[in-house]
Amino acid sequence: MNHKLIGTFAGIAMIGTAGAATAAGELNLYNWGNYTNPELLEKFEQQHGIKVTVTGYDSNDTALAKVKAGGHGFDIVVPSSSYVPIWVNEGLLLESRPDQMENFKHMDEQWVNVDWDPGRHYTVPWQWGSVGMMVDTSVYSGDINTSAIVFDPPQELIGKINVAPEMGDVMSTAIMYVGGEPCTSDKAVLKKVRDKLMEAKSNWKSMDYGVIERFAGRDLAASLYWNGAAFRTREKNADVRYGYPKEGYPLWMDSATILKDAKNVDNAKIFLNFIMEPENAALISAFARYANGIKGSEAYMPKDMLDAPEVVIPQEFLAAGRFTPTCPPEVQKMYTAIWTELQK
Repeated sequence: MNHKLIGTFAGIAMIGTAGAATAAGELNLYNWGNYTNPELLEKFEQQHGIKVTVTGYDSNDTALAKVKAGGHGFDIVVPSSSYVPIWVNEGLLLESRPDQMENFKHMDEQWVNVDWDPGRHYTVPWQWGSVGMMVDTSVYSGDINTSAIVFDPPQELIGKINVAPEMGDVMSTAIMYVGGEPCTSDKAVLKKVRDKLMEAKSNWKSMDYGVIERFAGRDLAASLYWNGAAFRTREKNADVRYGYPKEGYPLWMDSATILKDAKNVDNAKIFLNFIMEPENAALISAFARYANGIKGSEAYMPKDMLDAPEVVIPQEFLAAGRFTPTCPPEVQKMYTAIWTELQK
């Protein structure tokens, strides 16, 4: 969801604690920026003597292009659910069989036979969440549970709106807003989407990541963004609320998976098994503030996450959320054409 970036995306080397005299090896993790808990990596190194280096990326397309180009040196990547089948079909992933690992017993049953990786032969849940509306309610006090916040904004928000530059999330949200279905190839629907996006863009201030500090500084008043980032934003600006668009909103899950050309396969398998331990999954969630797919992790998560409105989807909005499927290449091409025009 993609999707979830809130800081810089430069690679960050996570240096091990002084307690380990020598490392038994290394692991190179390619993950969304500002999405990996340093405490998780310190614990992993303490337990296994494996030093982890994290390199950040800013979108699913960026990660895919980098790995396809070769010579990347990464062992693990964390694509979103709608992109996993693309990685598999491109032959980029190792069938590492997480379903046969010791800690697979902790995976919540609802996340085992998922459309993007039936039976979990390739991937392990990292985090999951939604794409919705972040709004500073000191600026706008009306209905925030609608995508009109960014596509047909109220006067109070014009010029103070940000939209996350993640094509899949923006396109899916816009398609549902005009009454279509995600992955539609209906040209009439896509024309409505294209026209609506072009019209709406004139009301936006930016298409950017890194919104937390901008909301804290009152530079922004609304954004199409991810729920965990909304939680972290509310911690810095108490007026921020997160809305679930009634017209429909995307759900996503990011999952860790081993690359076929990984140099440190054994270490990567140890890491996948490690993050299926409930206490470790809780560390992942505690940092970025999203739910994970590991049962029993709730006992270790921060208490303020257990009933947070950004994490626990209100019952009345559950039906409006849907996981975006992997669109056929010909549909993806049409979406890319609209997206390219929007970026100009």
